[in-house]
Amino acid sequence: MLNIVLFGPPGSGKGTQAQGIIKKYHLLHLSTGDMLRAEIAAQTKLGLEAKTLMDKGELVPDAVVIGMIENKLDNNKSVAGFVFDGFPRTVKQAEALDALLEKHKAPIKVVLSLKVGEEELTKRILHRGATSGRADDQNETIVKNRVVEYRTKTEPLANYYAAQGKLKDITGEKPVEEVYASLCHEIDKVNTGSTHTH
Repeated sequence: MLNIVLFGPPGSGKGTQAQGIIKKYHLLHLSTGDMLRAEIAAQTKLGLEAKTLMDKGELVPDAVVIGMIENKLDNNKSVAGFVFDGFPRTVKQAEALDALLEKHKAPIKVVLSLKVGEEELTKRILHRGATSGRADDQNETIVKNRVVEYRTKTEPLANYYAAQGKLKDITGEKPVEEVYASLCHEIDKVNTGSTHTH
């Protein structure tokens, strides 16, 4: 199973790249936000548990999110693999995810981290804000804080995966096609023996 973690700060083009990778390698997109919404809509046991917490303004615990991921794994046994997007966000979550995937004998193959300089990110997000109408994309101070917060939070995670030899830094400051080609190159290196390489 080809399981990939995709990191990228706000404005790095991660969303676009994730879609391309999912299509090419026939992977399932695992966005924890989408999963939460789907479980709540389906009124599953986990979904109701999560909704109760969210209604109180509390964070959904890691165990609940891991439970949702396990449901996804169990219900999609024939899928080529998953792209984890927006999760894990902490080393504790990464450890829990590793333990779960180990149990399913489907470890993370590669962690792709899109690297874009803070100046470039700020420029991109402000540019997006000019057309998107999103208030949080238009205020330079807020934008800079979001970028710094992302860096602070993902740095320990990057180190965690680097220690496993799984982290690949990809420069995101090139044209979209070039970034995509670099990502695919790294995936192909770990995806040997799969039928989905064409």
